[in-house]
Formats: sequence, C-alpha cells, structure tokens
Amino acid sequence: MKTVNGRHTYLYNFSPTIRRWMNIKVLEFEEDKVRLVIQGEGHTFMNLLTEEILKDPDVDVAKYLVEFQFSDPELLVTTNGKKDPLKVITEACQRLAGYCEKLLEDLEENRS
Repeated sequence: MKTVNGRHTYLYNFSPTIRRWMNIKVLEFEEDKVRLVIQGEGHTFMNLLTEEILKDPDVDVAKYLVEFQFSDPELLVTTNGKKDPLKVITEACQRLAGYCEKLLEDLEENRS
C-alpha cells in the first residue's frame, strides 16, 4: 500500500468535512408509517440504515425494496404509534453519523 511520510495515503488525503446531500422523495406519510425513496443509494447504505432503525423498540417494520436493478430504493418504516417514523429515521441517521465520527477520530489518533 502506498504511504506518504509513513502514513497510508487514503488516510493522509482524507477530508472528513466533505458533505453530500441526499435526494429524498416522500411517497406516503401517516402518523405511524412513512414510505420514501432515497435516490442514488444502494444495498450497502440501505442495509445499514434499516438495521439501525430496527434497534428502536417503537419500530414495527423497517425494510427497503429495490424494484429493479438500477432503480432507487424505497424505504418503509412503521411504528407502534408512539413515535413519528420520520423522527425514528432521523435518530437512526444521527447514530450512524456518530459511529462514523468516532471511527474518524480513532483513525486520526492512529495516524501519528
């Protein structure tokens, strides 16, 4: 693996401040159910997101569907009515972002 000053180049050139916005289309929204499309995402992100959503005890269903090979995934989340499904998705995304921040901090500590 290529290194620069003894550091791996993928860590040396990594900039954690890069932000990317997602295009989300809400197809259905009810008190205990939301169905939406997250454009440009694939199985990797959707598996991670649904697994994290399912950690919430107020969630009944969290699943996604990719209807055709190159179509955008459709996410379905239903709750037991105690929580807004969009809030559940937001909380799951915040936890995932926290995991990523922790990983970046650990990588930064190990750089030196």
